[in-house]
Amino acid sequence: MREVLAQAAFQLFLERGFERTTVDDIVARAGVGRRSFFRYFPSKEDAVFPDHERCLAEMTEFLAAADDDDPVGAVSDAARIVLRMYAADPEFSVQRYRLTREVPGLRTYELSVVRRYEQTLAGHLRSRFGADGDGALRAEVIAASVVAAHNNGLRLWLRSGGEGDPEAAVDHALALVRDVWGRPAAAPAASGAAAPTLSLAVPGDGEGEVVVMVARKGAPMWRVVQQIEAAVGEN
Repeated sequence: MREVLAQAAFQLFLERGFERTTVDDIVARAGVGRRSFFRYFPSKEDAVFPDHERCLAEMTEFLAAADDDDPVGAVSDAARIVLRMYAADPEFSVQRYRLTREVPGLRTYELSVVRRYEQTLAGHLRSRFGADGDGALRAEVIAASVVAAHNNGLRLWLRSGGEGDPEAAVDHALALVRDVWGRPAAAPAASGAAAPTLSLAVPGDGEGEVVVMVARKGAPMWRVVQQIEAAVGEN
């Protein structure tokens, strides 16, 4: 029944326009009562996006079972669930994209749906990075990057009329996200930790000392420079 109502609604939106189609028109086309419509869809806008609730549930289930070792890879793979949903019915997806571009209210609704996906991804990342400080910030930034990359590739495909392989552009965009964010964050130096160590060597040709420095990974550059200046000044 949900699918029947969604199909009836979308046919009318294409024939008459979204604004000129009422819920009464939709249920008349589907051959059911108003109560049946509102049992499945809170509003006309929801009938334009009938598959997103299922997709969100599938994404949540996928992330719950994801490997902890690669959280950025997990959320990137989760975004592909949305892509597969669009790719499963190219004609409908392209028509919906065009309709959404024409109706401001649908664009606003679509943004709210996108935000729910982003929050789902960010929630998974916070569970891996921590919900406070930089962990929470990192989760939000990566989730936003994944959604932006996915949507960029998806919309390229939709604007083409659904031609070609929709995964190619999305995979390319998500690879950029993984290149940037897939590397583990450098651990912050503990408060009061020792400065980067320096060792000095004197070459045998007598032309002067060579300063060799070993710095802790993640040491701030200002501290590295400070220690070099101190070593050079002392020697």
